[in-house]
Amino acid sequence: MEWIETNGVVLRYELSGTGRVPLVLIHELGGSLEFWDPVLPAFQQVFRVLRYDLRGFGMSEKVKTLRLDDLLGDLASLLDALAINEPCHVVGPALGAGIALAFAAAHPAHVRRLVVSSPATGAPPERRAQSLQRAEAVERDGMRVAVEQSLSRSYPERFRSDRRRFEEYRQRWLANDPEGFAAINRMLTEMDLSQQYGCIACPTLLIGCTYDTIRPPPEVESIARQIPGAQYVETASGHFMPHQTPELFVETVLPFLQKA
Repeated sequence: MEWIETNGVVLRYELSGTGRVPLVLIHELGGSLEFWDPVLPAFQQVFRVLRYDLRGFGMSEKVKTLRLDDLLGDLASLLDALAINEPCHVVGPALGAGIALAFAAAHPAHVRRLVVSSPATGAPPERRAQSLQRAEAVERDGMRVAVEQSLSRSYPERFRSDRRRFEEYRQRWLANDPEGFAAINRMLTEMDLSQQYGCIACPTLLIGCTYDTIRPPPEVESIARQIPGAQYVETASGHFMPHQTPELFVETVLPFLQKA
């Protein structure tokens, strides 16, 4: 792992793999680059893989406020600092998928192909109060106050058969900085990418996950219809597909990324 100061913040990142084409992996809300461990070996064999901790998370610099533009600027600056000048494949789940969609719209020259699963593109009105309450709770009482309620929806029991993988995820989640976690929840209530979908010009694959009650498949399919030429598939997975069903994720994503 390495650290770099860019766009006014210190980011932890890892660049690995034997391929020529760069692949950027963006983790989920409350995650870190370790989120990608279950699928990393498969991608390392084919691509030059960049994964990193978003500002405020993992071992990147901690912050008290977050804006989507800051996160997009961080990735663009990181690519420039690492001299990754050619277009990249960009992949993300959940909020990482929302960031990936926004990045493809704002920085089209950087994106070769785009894959997103269960994209969080903003909190609808009926869920904004819940996000703000969760932000206030963890800021006041710490991460443990929200862990059971949060993971019962995002990482349900049906995907916990690999207990070690789930427990490692839960422990990393609990280790989050409460202020950064609160900040990104507040940011989510202000996000609205609906006007940006039409600006995405690269080949795009959107994945709806049958067992995702947070971003159910009809919501994902609706986004796909708004992106020119986008493909949509539904899979038997959950909100964090790369972590919950890694083999299925690789099987679904790799052929799309390897198309000429």
